[in-house]
Amino acid sequence: MIVYGRNAVREALRGRRSSTVAEILVTEALAREPWLANRRPRIAGAEEIERVCGSREHQGVCVEVAGYPYVSTDELLNGDAPLIVALDEIQDPQNLGAIARTAECVGASGMVICERRAAEITPAVCRASAGAVEHLRIARARNLADFLLSARRSGCWSYGTVAAPGATDYTEPDYRGGVVIVLGGEGRGLRRRVAESCDALVTLPLHGRIASLNVNAAAGAVLYEVLHQRGALDRTP
Repeated sequence: MIVYGRNAVREALRGRRSSTVAEILVTEALAREPWLANRRPRIAGAEEIERVCGSREHQGVCVEVAGYPYVSTDELLNGDAPLIVALDEIQDPQNLGAIARTAECVGASGMVICERRAAEITPAVCRASAGAVEHLRIARARNLADFLLSARRSGCWSYGTVAAPGATDYTEPDYRGGVVIVLGGEGRGLRRRVAESCDALVTLPLHGRIASLNVNAAAGAVLYEVLHQRGALDRTP
């Protein structure tokens, strides 16, 4: 895989794929960056980097690394009070990357995405996540509803986010302990069986004229409420 963009490449050089780094291409202006010290990148023009990575958004650097190392869903569930983000057929690479960035920033144990009809980890997602995918463990589930049932058997509570009357306010659940936050795909939200496999459905207050939030914005609001309840914000210097 060719990873491009300053943040994405920097994190690839120090994340789980760091041992698989092959050639680093960088413009002369960027080669002096401290994080590239001792990396011996090859100096290249912007046009060559664009040709290699296939994007104009390379910011002067790209690197060849191994394919993305997905983990198993069982690995995410094997832990003390895991916090897992599960995405129900998220198809926009920008949304996937942005949610991964938020999940990594709040210290989530990992993320689960669907094997089919969903975005996967691509160079564009790596860049959109600012390199967060290099540190966040991500699994692919053949059937997301079945994964939620497995999470329940492992002692986790699953909360699906919806924009619907009658759902519980997102601040009311107790998010301590094992938790799975489930976010629906763009446009249609959670599929029926996925929603039915959640232990509860939560909603964010909407006081404007728009009927719903972008899934990335919803993820940020709910995950920081989880973080707040778990006490992490109180420990922040």
